[in-house]
Amino acid sequence: MTTFTIDTDNNISAFATQAEAAAAIATSHERFTTQKELAQLAGAWPAERLVAVHNSLPGAKPVKKFKTAAAGASKIWESIQGLGEAAQPVAEPAQPKAHKKAKGGAPAGQGAPAKGQASKKATPAKKAPNAKRALARAEKPKGIRGGSKAAQVVALLQRKHGATLTEIMEKMGWHKDTVRGFMAGAMKKAGYAVESFKPEGGERSYRLNS
Repeated sequence: MTTFTIDTDNNISAFATQAEAAAAIATSHERFTTQKELAQLAGAWPAERLVAVHNSLPGAKPVKKFKTAAAGASKIWESIQGLGEAAQPVAEPAQPKAHKKAKGGAPAGQGAPAKGQASKKATPAKKAPNAKRALARAEKPKGIRGGSKAAQVVALLQRKHGATLTEIMEKMGWHKDTVRGFMAGAMKKAGYAVESFKPEGGERSYRLNS
């Protein structure tokens, strides 16, 4: 509690505690901690001293007299409250509470990813398709239906020496121009590379390019 002192020259001082006041003042100083205690002291003062004390305070409006000692004490008490606030020690800022740790020394709120560790498991890379499967897909006819005329032609061209124009015409019942158009159009569109060749002394033949 703030303790106030007043000396014989009417100087008022404020101390944070009674112990501080006792250590700093002489025995002739008067002390008070409440308005009631001040009023008791003021009751024993001459009226002139009460007015002098009040008029000497910073910011106090000068008066010539008080009707009662209690009225003068009340005015003085109001004026010295600023001294009391200044005498109080400044409270130190509260220290932040340390974060609690969970059992095992792990910080509370476990679940946050450790430093340098990805928060999500990396998605494993898809396995590359087997080389044989890839090759099979590349060689698989596009748009050729099993048992169709195109499939029959492919079977002829897959032979080691391929097939002659006549063989294809007879097998399929096509004209010469139909065979040539089929090789240049349907076979190419289906993804086949057809080689056209004419052996020396032989006739026009076709085979699949390996």
